[in-house]
Amino acid sequence: MSKGDFLPAVMPHVPQATGQIAGFYIRPGLFLQKGANIVPGGVSFTICSTQAVRCELCLFHREAREPFAILEFPQYCRIGNTFSMIVFGLDIYDIEYAYRMDGPNDPSRGLIFDPEKFLLDPYARAVTGQSVWGEKKSGDQSYHARIVNDYFDWGTFQDHHVAFPDMIIYETHVRNFTIHPSSGVRHPGTFAGLMEKLPYLKRLGINTVELMPVFEFDEVAEERIVDGKKLLNCWGYNTVCYFAPNTSYTSMKEFNHEGTELKEMIRILNSHGIDVILDVVFNHTAEGNEHGPFFSFKGMDNNIYYMLTPDGKYYNFSGVGNTLNCNHPIVREFILDCLRHWVVEYRVDGFRFDLASILGRDENGAPLTRPPLLESLAYDPILGHVKLIAEAWDAGGLYQVGSFPSWNRWAEWNGKYRDDLRRFLKGDAGMAQAAVYRICGSPDLYPPDRRQNASVNFITCHDGFTLYDLYAYNEKHNQANGWNNTDGANDNNSWNCGAEGPSSDPQVIALRRRLAKNAFAVLLCSRGAVMFPAGDEFGNTQMGNNNAYCQDNDIAWLNWSEPVFDRELFNFVSRMIRFRKAHPVLRQSPQPAPNAAPELSFHHGAVGNDRLGFYDRQIGIMFSGQSDDFVFLAVNAHWEPHTQELPPLPPGWSWHMEMHTWWKDPFVCESPFDGRTALIGPRSVALFTGVKNASTGNFS
Repeated sequence: MSKGDFLPAVMPHVPQATGQIAGFYIRPGLFLQKGANIVPGGVSFTICSTQAVRCELCLFHREAREPFAILEFPQYCRIGNTFSMIVFGLDIYDIEYAYRMDGPNDPSRGLIFDPEKFLLDPYARAVTGQSVWGEKKSGDQSYHARIVNDYFDWGTFQDHHVAFPDMIIYETHVRNFTIHPSSGVRHPGTFAGLMEKLPYLKRLGINTVELMPVFEFDEVAEERIVDGKKLLNCWGYNTVCYFAPNTSYTSMKEFNHEGTELKEMIRILNSHGIDVILDVVFNHTAEGNEHGPFFSFKGMDNNIYYMLTPDGKYYNFSGVGNTLNCNHPIVREFILDCLRHWVVEYRVDGFRFDLASILGRDENGAPLTRPPLLESLAYDPILGHVKLIAEAWDAGGLYQVGSFPSWNRWAEWNGKYRDDLRRFLKGDAGMAQAAVYRICGSPDLYPPDRRQNASVNFITCHDGFTLYDLYAYNEKHNQANGWNNTDGANDNNSWNCGAEGPSSDPQVIALRRRLAKNAFAVLLCSRGAVMFPAGDEFGNTQMGNNNAYCQDNDIAWLNWSEPVFDRELFNFVSRMIRFRKAHPVLRQSPQPAPNAAPELSFHHGAVGNDRLGFYDRQIGIMFSGQSDDFVFLAVNAHWEPHTQELPPLPPGWSWHMEMHTWWKDPFVCESPFDGRTALIGPRSVALFTGVKNASTGNFS
C-alpha cells in the first residue's frame, strides 16, 4: 500500500489561510485538539505551556538533525496558554516536527526554559528514530515527532470485556516473549510475533494479556557494558512519549500510520476471547532528575509536570530520578487524555498503573485522602468499562494494599497475597491463617462490596524471581546487572529445595516441579483475578536474577526449546486453568440461597476445624456453590503426610479426588480415598469435587 492510498503527499493550499511564515501559509488551529492533527489541506499543531512567552514549530525533513523551517506562533495563534496553528502545504510523509519554547529560567523556582532545546510534543502519536531496537544514540536527547495518518477502521468491533473475577492474566514483555530463536515465529520480538503465538495462548487457556510498557521508551538510556555484554533499559519503565507506541516492537516500519500492528494484534486477540491490558508508567518519565536529559516536559512547564523540592530539585518517590505531579490539574488532564486515547484509538481493555501510590500524592509528596486523579479516572465515562489496576505502593515507602482509594472501581495487585502464599507454601510456620484469608479473597483487606473486584492475586511477576527460580535459589544472583548484586529485592521468601541453582538430583528436580504445581493449583483456586508472568507455566528461569530489567539476552528471553520447556508443568497449568473455568464457585461468591450451606467453610485436617495454630501447615477449604458446585481444596505445606477429612455433602452427592500433586500425573490420582478421608502427601495439594449420583469425576 503506497502513501497515495491515504492522503495526497503534498496538501494543497487553501484560501482560509490568514498569514504566511517561512514560506508556509498558516491560520489559527484546533485549540481543543492537542498534538498534530490532519485537516483539509494542512496540519493543526497545538501545544500548551503556562509560562512560555514564545513558541516555535520546527520542521525537519525525515531523519534530518537540523530544521529546514522554523515557524514562530504569532499572537493570533495563541489563546490563553495554548498555541495552535494550522500549517498548509506540508508533505506529511517527509516531515518531522518538534517545538522550541522560551520563558523564564530560574532553576531555584523550577523554571528552566531553554529556547535552543528541541522539545518533543507530549501528545505526539509517533516518535522518530526509535524503530531499530538498541541502535538509538544514547547521547542524542533530541526527539522528533511524526504526523500520523490513522486509517485503521475498527468497523463493528465490540469488546466483550472479561469479567474481573474470571480474568487469568498473562503478564508478558513483547520483545522477550518471542525474540529467542527457539520461539519459532517469523517476526520475533514484535507485536506480530506475539500474534503468531495465539494458538499457544489459547491452548494454555489464559483470557487476558497484560503487556509490559509499550509506550515509546528509550532502551539505550544508561547503556552499559558489563562482562562484555551490552545492557539496555529494556523493560520499558522509562517513558519518552505517552501517546506513541514503541515502534521497535513492529515487524515493519509504519511511517505515518504508527500503531497499526498493535491495533491489529489487539483486535485479533479480542476476537479470540483474550483481553489486552497495558502496563502504564505515570509515576515518572525518562527525563530523570537535574542530571537527566531535557527533551519534553522540562522545557514546557518543568515546575508543573514534576514534583519539586523548595529549592527546585526533583522529588524521587519513583526511585528513578523524578516524580510526575499527577494531581496538578494540567497533569491530571494530560493523563486522562492519554488513557482515553488508548481506549478509543486502540480499544485496550484496561491499565495496570506502575507504582500507583504516587498517583495519590500531592505536589509536595504527601498522600491525599481523596486524590483528584484517581477519582477522575474512576468516574470518567470513556474509561467506564476498562479495568483500573493499581500497583498499590511506591518507592517512597507508601504501601496501600487493602487501602488504595477505589470508589469501587480500582483493583490492586495484592502484594500481601504474594508474600503470604510464598511463605506458607514453602513451609514457614505461622502463615496458615494468612494463606486462608488470601485464598478466600482477602476478606481482612477488602470489604464485601469490593471483594469480587479488588484483588489481583499473584505469586510471581516480572519484578522478582520467576516461579522456577523461587524454588531453585535462596539468594538473588544479579551480578550480571553490574551493581555488585546490590540491586533487586532481598526479601524473596524463596527456597532452593536443597541445592542453589541448577541441579541434576532427581529428588530436587521432582520437589521443585511439585512446588511449582502447588503454587499454580492454589493460585488458580483463589478468589479474585489471577496473574502470572509468561514462562512460569513451563519453568522459565532467569538463572537467579530477580531484577532482569537490563538483560536483553538469554537471561530474560523466554527459551521455548526442549528440555527447557517443561511440558509436564505446562500440561498441568493448562488443565488447572480449565478446572478453574469449569467451577464458577472458585472465582466468585454465588448468590445466597435460603437454607443453603455456607459458601465457604473450613476443615483444616478434620471436619469443622476452623482454627489454626502457629505451627499448623495444613489447610482445607470447601467452596460451595449452593447446590450444584462443590470444590474442596486441601493444602499440606508440611514435609510430612497428613490426613484430611472432607465434610458431608447433600444427599445423593459424593466426593471425588480430582487432582493430587504428590503424583507425577496429578490428575491420575493414585492416593487411597474412601470418599471421606484422604492422605495428603508431603508438600502437596489435592482437589476434590462433589459428584452427583456418580463415583467418577465430572471434569476432564
